Amino acid sequence: MVYIKIMFTQSEENYLKAIFQLQEETEGGISTSRLSDKLETKAASVTEMLKRLSDKELVDYQKYYGVQLTKTGRKQALLIVRKHRLWEYFLVERLNFNWDEVHEVAEQLEHIKSPKLVEELDSFLGRPQYDPHGDPIPDKNGNLPKSPTKKLSQLKLGEKGICKGFNDNSSAFLQFLDKQNIGLYTPIEVLHIEQFDESMTIRVAKRDVQLSKTATDNIYIDNIAT
Repeated sequence: MVYIKIMFTQSEENYLKAIFQLQEETEGGISTSRLSDKLETKAASVTEMLKRLSDKELVDYQKYYGVQLTKTGRKQALLIVRKHRLWEYFLVERLNFNWDEVHEVAEQLEHIKSPKLVEELDSFLGRPQYDPHGDPIPDKNGNLPKSPTKKLSQLKLGEKGICKGFNDNSSAFLQFLDKQNIGLYTPIEVLHIEQFDESMTIRVAKRDVQLSKTATDNIYIDNIAT
């Protein structure tokens, strides 16, 4: 990855990362209202920041067509994401944090400016490809490992899969998963699908667990041949 020798404020970095994450979820421009919701800030503040980022040629912003990262903006966003996910991995694997505790700490650590520290951290950790929540970690050139795209809710009755990631990384959802003994690489088998609300009964670690459609929509899965 080519490091961009431009100084950014913490707020600017947060915007770049948020735009990147929203672009990963959908095609086309990101509306100011979606960005406002994600960052929990006023639309007027979003518009002002987008103008600043546009002046730095980090985003393409058109009032009625939304915002997208430029090539330069994407490189910078990937660097921030890389730092965030490496720190999450470090906190869980080396400092024994729970996976629901690390996001806020990594939010602070991702703004450290030292490229050497990031590269040494990556090497020290053995160059992991995925963070503790299954999210891909960009390498030093900005390349992302393959992300899972199939949701547990898409499995059919009797199908089996391996948990590979989560669309919701909030502490509340991760704590809920802990209670159900569901984590990364957990084997899952679909035992029943309720026709009324599409909730599921699944087999996890020799236990039968009931999950709502909201929960199964937020769990990514890889199929296992049955």
